Amino acid sequence: MIMKENLTDMIKNMLEGDTVAIARLITLAENEDPKAKETTKEIYKHVGKAHIIGITGVPGAGKSTLTGKLAKAYRNINKTVGIIAIDPTSPFTGGALLGDRIRMQELTGDKGIFIRSMGTRGGTGGLAIATNDVINILDASKKDVIIVETIGTGQDEIDIKKYVHTLIVVTMPGGGDAIQSVKAGILEVGEIFVINKADHAEAQRAVADIDFMLQLKKDSGNGCGWKEPIVATIATENKGIDELLQRIEEHGQYLINSGQINTKRAERTKSELLDIINRQVAKAVNKAIGKGGERHDIIEKMVLTSEIDPYTAADMVIKHLLQTGKDVINVND
Repeated sequence: MIMKENLTDMIKNMLEGDTVAIARLITLAENEDPKAKETTKEIYKHVGKAHIIGITGVPGAGKSTLTGKLAKAYRNINKTVGIIAIDPTSPFTGGALLGDRIRMQELTGDKGIFIRSMGTRGGTGGLAIATNDVINILDASKKDVIIVETIGTGQDEIDIKKYVHTLIVVTMPGGGDAIQSVKAGILEVGEIFVINKADHAEAQRAVADIDFMLQLKKDSGNGCGWKEPIVATIATENKGIDELLQRIEEHGQYLINSGQINTKRAERTKSELLDIINRQVAKAVNKAIGKGGERHDIIEKMVLTSEIDPYTAADMVIKHLLQTGKDVINVND
């Protein structure tokens, strides 16, 4: 267990950009260590300055390569970068491939770039449970830009929208993927669309298809003051990366000029609060109804006699938690 004074030293070193301290504090957050809560309390006044970018899209579109090239482009204009690369966690072993770390090896020698691969560990929407905590740590460590690369997501897995300022949807031409990746919810949340692997024969058609769908969105009254650009890239050859960086910077400036940045921050703050409450309540519920828990009798009655239905049981558990609120607050301690 990390002693209080060591945690204080780690936070101090992290605020000065020390990579070892950053890594250790992120590990505490990933492991849901009680010290992670103390860390957030100490550093929260230092967050809110970084531009947070989300990169999502279909599997195989080249998100990791694009992330790496974008990070290098930011370094070329002397901006520091933190990268959170999410990999799927095995439902059997709990481990993660962490392939993004392998694909971004060329960045590891740059002290202005910090990369952390994270397994989802039960997180949804292509994200890890501790994603928001890690964003805060990288933000407080004075990273100018934070890039969150999700795992390959489906059309309704758009949790990343709640955590970032600029969301990039990456797709590729061929096989109908360009259309499939921007259907339904993901079309609504994307702020910049990237057609990667644009040397493919169907690249121009993919651009036209997405442009048409965005026009339909605008005509239906779902548009906003920002016109979503479509950028064609060949990330492996570093083509289109400078244009993509320019569009990201333009969107960041748009958020500031329009006042939308405050809306984004409020949305992220609300999501962060709800995530913490949901996690703590879920732990308290599991503790209360688990073996040896104060309300394990509810489970027994549901299984053995069926005298309690699920909705009634839920009401009983909630009432119990409200009457013993201290258990919810101290469930991590």
